[in-house]
Amino acid sequence: MAAVGSACLFVGLLSAVFAVGASLYGARTGRRRWVDSSRRAMYALAALLVVAFGLLEAAYLTSDLSLEIVTESSSTDTPTFYKLTGLWSTQEGSLLLWALLLSIFSSAVLYATRRRLREIVPYATAVLGAVATFFLTLSVFAESPFTVLATPPVEGNGLNPLLRHPAMMIHPPMLYSGYVGFSIPFAFAIGALVTGRTGADWIRATRRYALVAWSFLGFGIMLGALWSYSELGWGGYWAWDPVENASLMPWLVGTAFLHSVMVQEKRGMLKVWNVSLIVATFVLALLGTFLVRSGILSSIHAFGASTLGAPFLAFIALVLVGSVVLVLARLPALRTEARLDSLVSREAVFVGNNLVLVGVCFVIFWGTFFPLISEAVTGTESSVGPPWFNRYVTPLALVLVLLSGIGPVLAWRRATPANLRRVFLVPVAVAAIALLALLLFTPALESVPSLIMFTLVAFVLAVVGQELWRGTAARRTMTREPLPVALGRLVARNRRRYGGYTVHAGMAVLFLGVAASSAFVDQRDARLVPGQTATVGDYELTYREPTARFLDDRSGTGAPVTFGAVLDVRRRDGGESFTLRPSRNYYAAPGADGAGGTFGRFFEGESTTEVDVRWGLRRDLWTAVQPDIGALSGAIREANRRFANLPAEAQVLVLAAIVERYRSEAPPATFRTLVSPMIAWIWVGGSVSLLGALLALWPTAGARSRRVTSLYAARLGRELSGA
Repeated sequence: MAAVGSACLFVGLLSAVFAVGASLYGARTGRRRWVDSSRRAMYALAALLVVAFGLLEAAYLTSDLSLEIVTESSSTDTPTFYKLTGLWSTQEGSLLLWALLLSIFSSAVLYATRRRLREIVPYATAVLGAVATFFLTLSVFAESPFTVLATPPVEGNGLNPLLRHPAMMIHPPMLYSGYVGFSIPFAFAIGALVTGRTGADWIRATRRYALVAWSFLGFGIMLGALWSYSELGWGGYWAWDPVENASLMPWLVGTAFLHSVMVQEKRGMLKVWNVSLIVATFVLALLGTFLVRSGILSSIHAFGASTLGAPFLAFIALVLVGSVVLVLARLPALRTEARLDSLVSREAVFVGNNLVLVGVCFVIFWGTFFPLISEAVTGTESSVGPPWFNRYVTPLALVLVLLSGIGPVLAWRRATPANLRRVFLVPVAVAAIALLALLLFTPALESVPSLIMFTLVAFVLAVVGQELWRGTAARRTMTREPLPVALGRLVARNRRRYGGYTVHAGMAVLFLGVAASSAFVDQRDARLVPGQTATVGDYELTYREPTARFLDDRSGTGAPVTFGAVLDVRRRDGGESFTLRPSRNYYAAPGADGAGGTFGRFFEGESTTEVDVRWGLRRDLWTAVQPDIGALSGAIREANRRFANLPAEAQVLVLAAIVERYRSEAPPATFRTLVSPMIAWIWVGGSVSLLGALLALWPTAGARSRRVTSLYAARLGRELSGA
């Protein structure tokens, strides 16, 4: 298996190198057969990497501990789901996943453009092949996933307990799909610059891939936030952690790119801006990949330090410098075809939107890398925390939400006073009513930024609702269709437009959840014994009893020991009552000769929080428990002294008795409880935005027929020119 997998990687590397050389040779000599062969080489690369990836997954599934990568991140008792997803928790697996996704994306776009953009595609193929060559060179010569151990161990290390959460195991492939997806428009932008074909053709060919990448990256960020909220035990979903920021930065710049290319498609403007944005997005995607593994910045998400810092930074520098030089060399070809006619126009608002998005990205970049910057300048490492980020990002976020409601409904070129009155009279009135209601009936004045955000969200939702209603009403007038039918067919005929509206509405809802949960959260930390009660917000929580389970991990992570609590919860106003069961999983420390001894090692290894959440659209009640296992120290010492030499079957019974002792003695436990208003709307809004992106991605029947017609027209043109 290892030999076959290594051969697949090596032949894949040769295929990538051949794709680069053949595409460039074919482009320079005009020999189309070489360009076609380079495309087929990328197909072969995808097939080879699928085989290599499948072999590794089979090794994980069968617990083949002869492979170092399996020993590092799995074990015989790791649950099957985490065996199959543990591959990308390692550096070697991450590199292979990157290369695999790149080969699949590349094959898809090269197949789709096999008869289009004949001048640009060869250079785009060379760029994609060069990126694949870099990652495969690392996999073949530096971090091979098929390294075989001379003496396989009896048992593996197991997957990091913090990663044993479904969201976290899906999160990395989603992020990597986003990172890799942006390589497609980047490669075609480079091809357009090399050939001087800087019109909107390369944008039309790759806009869909950019939107796919944006969607994957956004979904990955949402999953990471969910993991943080439900696994780390601190009660938040975003901590401005360096790796969190590293995933957000390319998403922000990619969002700016998706808006900016519409201006180039419609008006022929912002050519320099667009190629600069996609270059920055791809560089930030590479930087995000690097930060997860580099260890240069402290992060809860960085699982292991990389030995590949120097080649990664060199490659990032090469991409950045080479792209900047190419953009500067092609400035005459990037000259705009039109000018901004008015500041009150859709393109002007899109430019403002882009500046805000890039501004947010710059703030995050500066704060993230400030420890390195301060150390380089002053010799002392300093860092900034969440308050610093919130101070500068919050006002920019407010402006961003406002522009997201204004831009899509303004006219191109110039908006007239009549147009402004028609599109904004109702939304402004709705926003004013919302503001008045907030002032009269809520404590929103306690947080002015939240008050402004709530008002702007009402404005955006009113804008989107008005556009849907007007379009539906107009269609009903013409077709006499029932309202639901008219709405469905209206959206189906212009999915890109209404998909964009849906994305904006979803983002507004997401910001609503962020503003409400951040400004009005109630938190209480309390140390309780069974029978005691604590109060948080409108709830009373009574610690009924402790729980203790041995070899019965109901969260499915494979933890041998779980301690928890049963909390009876009731509303203080006499409303609902329910039960919460937070717990904490304990994993054995490796080896039987550690400080804890034969039995103590089961309590002194890593542990993870298993929170319990009462989800609701109005508020969430979140709770976590920190058991006091110090009460078991005497029993553990006695067991180590008397029973360490017993057979394994007898030791299991002793360990079960120790675990049961925690339940029977009921020591105090520390609880953290939060009441977070409307926090669920963060994920509701994010899901709505993703649905909007899928709607925009889905081609209409008209678009498909136009594409077929254009292909036949192009073929006819070539035949006529040949005649």
